[in-house]
Amino acid sequence: MKSLIVLLVLIAMTHLVGCGPKAFTKGDYDTNVEEENLLNDKWSETDMQKTVETLVNQMVKHRSIARAKKPPVIMVTRLQNKTSEHIDTQSVMDMVRVELTNRSEVAFVDKAAREDVSSEYEYQDSGMVSNTSRKGPGKQVGADYILNGRLDSIVQQVGKNKTVYYKVTLNLTNLSTNLITWTGQKQIRKRYKKKRVGL
Repeated sequence: MKSLIVLLVLIAMTHLVGCGPKAFTKGDYDTNVEEENLLNDKWSETDMQKTVETLVNQMVKHRSIARAKKPPVIMVTRLQNKTSEHIDTQSVMDMVRVELTNRSEVAFVDKAAREDVSSEYEYQDSGMVSNTSRKGPGKQVGADYILNGRLDSIVQQVGKNKTVYYKVTLNLTNLSTNLITWTGQKQIRKRYKKKRVGL
C-alpha cells in the first residue's frame, strides 16, 4: 500500500513539473538578420527592412534627389503610428537615414541634437576653448526638405483566418515652398491561420 502511495505521489509530481511554466532558457545568434520573420502577426524587423528598402529606392530615383547638383539636405521628423500596435517608428526613420547616408545621395541635419549643439556653443564661448578651434552659431546648414510620414494598418479576421495589412507613406516636403516634392508608399499584407498551441 505504501509503495502504491509513493508511486502515485511521484506520478503526480512529475505531472505538475511537466505542466509548470515554461521559459526561453537557451538561444543562439541568428547569423542572417535579413531572413524573413513571421513568428507572429505583429510588425516585425522583416516588415521594416522591406519597407525601408522599397521607399529608399523610390526616393533616390525621384528628380529632386537624382538630378540635384549637390546632395539635398534633409531633416527627418517623425513617422506617425496610426496602428493599434506599439511600434518603434523612430527605428524605421533611423534605418531610412542610414540607408540614404550610405548611398551618399543626401545629407542630414540633426534636429534631435539642436539642444546639445546650443549648449556646446555656450561652453565653447565661455573662454575654456581656444579661439582657433571654437565653434559658434551662424554657420549651420539649413535643411532643404523635411521627411516625415505615417504608418497605418488594417486587421481582418474571419474564423481561423486573419490578415494583417500595413501601409507606410513617406513625404518629402520642400521647406521653401511647403509643397510635397515626393511621396512614396509601401504596402505589406500577411496571412495567418489560427492553430492550437500548447498541451
